[in-house]
Amino acid sequence: MGLFTNNKVQLFGVDVSSSAVKVMQLSRSGNKYKVEYYGVDALPANAVVEKNITEVDRVSASISNAVKRAGIKRKNAAIAVSGSAVITKTINMPSDLSEDEMEEQLSLDANQYIPYPIEEVSLDFNVLGPMENTPEMSHVLLACSRSENVDVCVEALEGAGLTPTIVDVESFAIEATYHEMKKQMDISDDEIVALFDIGATTTTLHIMYQGRGIYTRDQTFGGKQLTDEIMQRYGLSVEEAGLAKRQGGLPESYEAEVLQSFNNSLIQQISRALQFFFSATEFNNVDKIILAGGTSSIAGLDELTEQQIGVPVQIANPIMGFNLASRIDEIAISEDSPALMTVIGLAMRTFDHG
Repeated sequence: MGLFTNNKVQLFGVDVSSSAVKVMQLSRSGNKYKVEYYGVDALPANAVVEKNITEVDRVSASISNAVKRAGIKRKNAAIAVSGSAVITKTINMPSDLSEDEMEEQLSLDANQYIPYPIEEVSLDFNVLGPMENTPEMSHVLLACSRSENVDVCVEALEGAGLTPTIVDVESFAIEATYHEMKKQMDISDDEIVALFDIGATTTTLHIMYQGRGIYTRDQTFGGKQLTDEIMQRYGLSVEEAGLAKRQGGLPESYEAEVLQSFNNSLIQQISRALQFFFSATEFNNVDKIILAGGTSSIAGLDELTEQQIGVPVQIANPIMGFNLASRIDEIAISEDSPALMTVIGLAMRTFDHG
């Protein structure tokens, strides 16, 4: 069936974004997670475009580099396809069906739920639990992706000499991490939380409510716009601009000339995404905004967003509350933390069966 498959093996997470590959292996003692291994490798431009892997060999090479850098010895890996490549639907099925019977039933009924021929898709399901007033029926989450989206992820892992064990959905991995993170952030299940994952080229809004994702939407906007502007204005290469963006060293005029206008555009995108959410659902407010992804670490972005949108804003810190192995560079991983939502969720898959 493809998505979510878990052979109950020890695995690690591989997150391929449009700018970098991140790998992570976790251990767990009681309810406490520990980062055992972590590595990052920058991707060449256009190896991944709008969350789709376009140059498999380059992505495989980057995965290999990140694994070596991290010191990971395991071969079994979990990777994710982007939410925009996946169709999910919650359907109702009789509670007394076994998993095999459900699988058979879904294969027969799939054409009712998905717009592609069944032979072109990878299909999987997850039983969410019984319906409130009708316990003999269960809510079942159906997820399907065009097989080519799954195949390219599998190919990238195999090209790096790894065994693809789970192909997950990015939004599900983020949901798993959020579930852990909200305990540390003191967020209650009744709160409607807008989690913005601001990557290099795409900003994804995940609305979290009652502990799970209820709405997802991608917008083409991200940190690359700021990097491009820095390159053009100050005559820097991609690498130099990326470094200057993170570590400073740009002229004093940078904030007023470049950063301010980028921040305003980003907040405009956040506001627009929320308006889309309100108009598409019965909700008309959110209680909290969490900013995640590499771009969220721009100094002062949280205060500015809170000021302009009028909702409390926090920066995601998913490794808060995690222990770190002595080999992990604490400063580097803390700086990367807002961008680790997906890779942590994937690394946690190793404990699904336990």
